[in-house]
Amino acid sequence: MPSKPIPGSTGDVLTCLPSPYLPHAATGLLYFPRFLAKCRYVKQHGALPPSYAKNYKRGLDRFLSQHLGIEPAAVEKIVFESTTEEEIEAKLKNLLPADVRAAAWNRNLVQKGLTVSGRGFLLESLTVMGCADRIDDIKSVVDMIDFDEGRID
Repeated sequence: MPSKPIPGSTGDVLTCLPSPYLPHAATGLLYFPRFLAKCRYVKQHGALPPSYAKNYKRGLDRFLSQHLGIEPAAVEKIVFESTTEEEIEAKLKNLLPADVRAAAWNRNLVQKGLTVSGRGFLLESLTVMGCADRIDDIKSVVDMIDFDEGRID
């Protein structure tokens, strides 16, 4: 039977966040709904658990923002200052470039972790989780997120 993450090995796990594979309805960008959900979580709760806070507005949040030519704090500000989803989407439309180059971002995102050093990172992370045997199943950083949050058995 394939192993599962040791509970607590990565810290708190927020299963309320959407999969990084979920595309943003208006732009088609993978991961963007997750970044927005993290902003909403911080707005509602004041902070993310430490296991998520360490990469908030860094890591994939920052990579996506760099791809778009914006600052992660600008996205957070929109979420914090808006009262409805419609308002968030309208403000995002004004913030984002006309061409978000979704195909380029999506391809880059799903390939994170496929390099030799990336595979090493994944093996190290899976080892901490008690799941080194899953290295052939968990192909990318995005898979790792879904595995940690219980979306991959």
